[in-house]
Amino acid sequence: MPWSTPFDEPIRLHGGGRLMTLQHAADYIMKLPEDVQQQARWQTAVENLINAAETGGGWLMFARIGVMRALNGDGQS
Repeated sequence: MPWSTPFDEPIRLHGGGRLMTLQHAADYIMKLPEDVQQQARWQTAVENLINAAETGGGWLMFARIGVMRALNGDGQS
């Protein structure tokens, strides 16, 4: 599925923005400091985004959940 695929529901950011697509989420993560990107929770989010883009199907839901969990600080750092 293309990186422009929208999430079923946008991911709301703490600052008031929203991540609408797989690409928006990937761009957001790439703008994070390198040490933050390397945290396990963000690595999981990235893996799920890639799986969604390459495979589609239920991975879109997992990608959304992974990004939301990373934003909320769930998981190991």
